[in-house]
Amino acid sequence: MSGPGVAAVAAQVAVVTAGAPLLAGLMRQVRARLEGRAGAGIAQPWRDLRKLLRKEPVTPVGTGPAFRAAPALLVATTAVTAALVPFLSTDTPVGRNADVILVVALLALGTVALALAGLDSGTAFGGMGASREMTIAALVEPTILLAVFALSIPARSTNLPAIVAGAVEQPARLASPAGLLATAALAVAVLAETGRLPVDNPATHLELTMVHEAMVLEYAGPDLALVELGAQMRLTVLLGLLTSVFAPWGIATGPSWAALAVALAVFVAKTALLGAALAAGEVFWAKLRLFRVPELLAGSFLLALLAVTASYFLSGE
Repeated sequence: MSGPGVAAVAAQVAVVTAGAPLLAGLMRQVRARLEGRAGAGIAQPWRDLRKLLRKEPVTPVGTGPAFRAAPALLVATTAVTAALVPFLSTDTPVGRNADVILVVALLALGTVALALAGLDSGTAFGGMGASREMTIAALVEPTILLAVFALSIPARSTNLPAIVAGAVEQPARLASPAGLLATAALAVAVLAETGRLPVDNPATHLELTMVHEAMVLEYAGPDLALVELGAQMRLTVLLGLLTSVFAPWGIATGPSWAALAVALAVFVAKTALLGAALAAGEVFWAKLRLFRVPELLAGSFLLALLAVTASYFLSGE
C-alpha cells in the first residue's frame, strides 16, 4: 500500500463529490451560451444544493424505508464506484476489487434504489418513472458490461486497472475496430444511464416524457439535495469511466506523486471537455419518443456485441 495510491483513491472520491455540481454547472452554462442566454454561472448547482440542505426535511405520508434510504444509497454507491474506477492511478489499494462487474452492479444498485423509491411514493408518476427507468436499465447495464469486456479480452482480465494499464501500454487497442465500436456503444449507454438527451431531458418536468424526474417528484429539502448530488456524481463517474477506459492518457501507472498530480489535472480537463461537448450536442438534439428509446439502446447493445466479437477474433483467441 503506497502513499500515492491511498491519496489517489481519496482524491478521486473528493474530486467526484465536489466537482460533480461544477461539471453540471459547466454543462448548463455551455448550453445557455449556445442558446443565447447568459446562464446562472458554473457554481449555481452548488448554491442550489446549499439552499436545499437548509430546508426542513419532508417525507410524504405512507412512504416506507425504501423512499427514505434511496438518496443516501444513491450517493454511497456512486462514491464507492468513484473509489474503484482508476481515474487517476492504476496502482491503488482497492485496485484488486475494481472489477467491471462490481462497478456495474454498484451503478445498478443506485438505479434500483431510486426505482423502488418511486414505487414507494405511491404516486402514478413515481410508478411510471420507475417502470421506464428499469426498462432502460435492462438494456443499458449489459451494454456497459460488453463495451468494457471488448477491451478486457486482450488484457485477459475484467479488472479495470489492468484494462486501463494495458491500454496505456498498447494504445493501438483503442484505435482498433473493437475499440471504436465499444466507444460508440458505451457513449450511448452513458447518455441513457445519466438521463441525458436524446433518451431523457433533464431540464423538463413534462409528466408524459420524464423518466428520472418522475421518480423524485416527492423528494424535498436535504433528501432532494442528495438525489441531485447523486445524479451529478453518476454523470461525472460515467464520463470519467468513458475517458479512463477509452482515453487513458495521463493516468498514473506507478506510485509517483508527480504523476498523480498530472493525472488529476488531466482527468479534470478530459471530463470537463467531454461534458462541454455533450452539452453542446444536446443543443442540437431532439428527444426521442419513448417507444423509440429501446431501438436506440438495442442498437448500442449490438455495437457492444460486435466489439466483443471483433476483439475476440483480433486477439487470436
